[in-house]
Amino acid sequence: MSVTKSTEGAVAVKLDLMSPPESAKKLENKDSTFLDESPSESPGLKKTKGITVIQALIHLVKGNMGTGILGLSLAVKNAGILMGPLSLLVMGLIACHCMHILVRCAQRFCKRLNKPFMDYGDTVMHGLEASPSAWLQNHAHWGVVEAVNSTTNNCHSNETVMLTPTMDSRLYMLSFLPFLVLLVLIRNLRILTIFSMLANISMLVSLVIITQYITQEIPDPSRLPLVASWKTYPLFFGTAIFSFESIGVVLPLENKMKNARHFPAILSLGMSIVTSLYISIGTLGYLRFGDDIKASISLNLPNCWLYQSVKLLYIAGILCTYALQFYVPAEIIIPFAISRVSTRWALPLDLSIRLAMVCLTCLLAVLIPRLDLVISLVGSVSSSALALIIPPLLEVSTFYSEGMSPLTIFKDALISILGFVGFVVGTYQALDELLKSGDSPLFSNSTTFLQ
Repeated sequence: MSVTKSTEGAVAVKLDLMSPPESAKKLENKDSTFLDESPSESPGLKKTKGITVIQALIHLVKGNMGTGILGLSLAVKNAGILMGPLSLLVMGLIACHCMHILVRCAQRFCKRLNKPFMDYGDTVMHGLEASPSAWLQNHAHWGVVEAVNSTTNNCHSNETVMLTPTMDSRLYMLSFLPFLVLLVLIRNLRILTIFSMLANISMLVSLVIITQYITQEIPDPSRLPLVASWKTYPLFFGTAIFSFESIGVVLPLENKMKNARHFPAILSLGMSIVTSLYISIGTLGYLRFGDDIKASISLNLPNCWLYQSVKLLYIAGILCTYALQFYVPAEIIIPFAISRVSTRWALPLDLSIRLAMVCLTCLLAVLIPRLDLVISLVGSVSSSALALIIPPLLEVSTFYSEGMSPLTIFKDALISILGFVGFVVGTYQALDELLKSGDSPLFSNSTTFLQ
């Protein structure tokens, strides 16, 4: 995050009075840009440059449009052809509502404390401090929270395909590591807008290709169950909430906008676009492939250049916006870490942490074979807490002293309970399936030969 510039003398005086973590944040960001005229800003802060409404919308859509959408068809299978789309719609509405709650709470604390901006961790921390519970007030620091090969030239399906092993796919993953390291060195959201735009274009093209294929020859939907077994529904919950979990980028985007008063409308528009795409792709994919749907819908596409280009487009899209996804955890971890060292070691420590975080994500991708279960597990563990459990409780702790209607308190409690139940059941089911899954493909990568 960034703050408006002040004179060097004023900065020096303020830093002497700040705690080490806050001082580090101010030092790191005092020369960056910040968008004022936010409802959460204090009067007297002067305007500086920031991202526009269109740029914020691009970042918001891209923040949601990751690999999660490719697994939603399997999620719909785990819920049922009727229950799945309805659950996605409800989950999208609840996720958008929780994002609005987070923005309102951050704005309220900015006004109370006369601060220019707040991130997710700061908002939760001040929410705990404002709660009536003395125990929560003493543990307010808990608020600092985080996280194509085998192609042919023919797209006909009546050919015999023989798979032979080629280079291990894990080596392909490692080959992208140097590019990811370079990308995470970009820390300016205005520059990242270019990459987000490229990623949105590439993913839009890939979704168009997927849609035009899955809408062909859709079988009779009556063979599909309206409601799936209750045992598989927790897997749906984890996958779906993983896809909707972009709440971490909401406050950074609002803080960086030129006029943050427009952000609630941008948030509603962006989440409406995302939810519509999720329901469409998830439902059509399950209708087209039925019980044969795989963990990623791209694995159901024919082995020809047109449909295999979907993978290439997604590779390009994810590669372009890795830095955007990296932005939030980096803003939480790095300022806290460099506040513990002298200025001389701040930059080396910053770069070391970035390198370590990138290597960790790459290592996890190499070591974990079951993408579908990992998505469900991560969604159940972290996404449910960040997107469903914490925001409603934060609203209660923020506005309870000002008076809240019993209906609002009941609504917040219901959403948090829903998130907690999904967290417990989804985590158990995903771990159970992950531990029981010992089967892996014979070859991790392959080349296609036609006969």
